[in-house]
Amino acid sequence: MSRLLSIEALTKEAFAPFGSVIEAEPASVRYINGGNTERFHALARADVTGEGAGVIINIFRGQPRAFPYAVTMMERHPLGSQSFSPLDDRPWLAVVAEDEGGRPGRPRVFLASGRQGVNYGRNVWHHPLMAVEAASDFIVVDREGPGNNLEEFFYDKPFVIPVPF
Repeated sequence: MSRLLSIEALTKEAFAPFGSVIEAEPASVRYINGGNTERFHALARADVTGEGAGVIINIFRGQPRAFPYAVTMMERHPLGSQSFSPLDDRPWLAVVAEDEGGRPGRPRVFLASGRQGVNYGRNVWHHPLMAVEAASDFIVVDREGPGNNLEEFFYDKPFVIPVPF
């Protein structure tokens, strides 16, 4: 089996097993503030568990990766979901994998536009932030609190992401 990964377009349907796509969606719009503001409502939900857990909002600045890129590891957060929403309107990659008996399976690579974010579901295997082209800032919503909320897995042989564009 080839270790070369294909890059898929990020769509709600394709990404559904891993979480939610966060983007302005006309079906979710609600007009507020006297009709002056469009609120794209409930696009994703933060999911945290554990005593003393809370939801925090961060800015992550991701440095661009060099391609082709070797995917050597994946991580997951068993105690909370984690969302990434770009601030710089630059494309980026979301890399996820289904769980196969407590370890990640073959990764899937999604090309997100600079106007699409994702919310990785709790306990979903994913690669750390993957900016392309230039350093990029992201709003990240995730869990804070006691307990180990990070599990990492390292592949015996890397998978390869080709040049995205």
